[in-house]
Amino acid sequence: MSFVTTGDGVEIFYKDWGPREAQPIVFHHGWPLSSDDWDAQMLFFVQHGYRVVAHDRRGHGRSSQVSGGHDMDHYAADAAAVVHRLGLLNAIHIGHSTGGGEVARYVARHGEPQGRVAKAVLVSAVPPLMLKTDANPGGLPIEVFDGFRAGLAANRAQFFLDVPTGPFYGFNRPGTPVQEGVIRNWWRQGMMGSALAHYHGIKAFSETDQTEDLRAISVPTLVLHGEDDQIVPIDASGRKSVTLLRNGTLKTYPGLPHGMLTTHAETLNADLLAFVKS
Repeated sequence: MSFVTTGDGVEIFYKDWGPREAQPIVFHHGWPLSSDDWDAQMLFFVQHGYRVVAHDRRGHGRSSQVSGGHDMDHYAADAAAVVHRLGLLNAIHIGHSTGGGEVARYVARHGEPQGRVAKAVLVSAVPPLMLKTDANPGGLPIEVFDGFRAGLAANRAQFFLDVPTGPFYGFNRPGTPVQEGVIRNWWRQGMMGSALAHYHGIKAFSETDQTEDLRAISVPTLVLHGEDDQIVPIDASGRKSVTLLRNGTLKTYPGLPHGMLTTHAETLNADLLAFVKS
């Protein structure tokens, strides 16, 4: 397996598929998953001639289960370490959910200053801020995230069944066909990681204000969001993000859930390819 060691000694697992001379597309996964969550997109884009790269965030998947650094600054720095190790230039960075926050911070603080980024995509992403505050009245109350922490601490294995069975993929909506394999794969990915990393990751994805990250990004950025996202509400995230980006475009999907990149991969892949080629 392939790993890069970060400056603070964390081993980050990564995948690197396709021609080395091709334009790279770098995928950043959501909480509490791994790079495996991008299987449908990585297979699609490698078949279209691109170099595709994805890594497991620290404490997730096959990366080191360290006790510290579970915050957006370290997430972005770890992504930068992978990019530097592989010598990626003119890359397109695509992030889902928490991975969208990672993309925003990486592009703003590492990618654009180093001249390595061509475009970015935020899919069902957490920026600018999920938490409800006086300055962000459309966010979710802290009790929602406290509930996540309580569920994880009490019985992580059950909690990691309840989330994908219910709101993550919209399987709790009447008439929506339940995909048992998708639920089991979500559970598998989650249980590979560290309970501590997942616990602290809740604070990272919910309480990190990324307003200035979005304002700092100048490369073309596509924001994709399902209108029935029960995890990251579109009004507080997708629609607000595009107003902060200098070169942003918003595309929404009526009725689609938070995990639409899996449940509606064919639709998402076509839109991503069109943006990559534009």
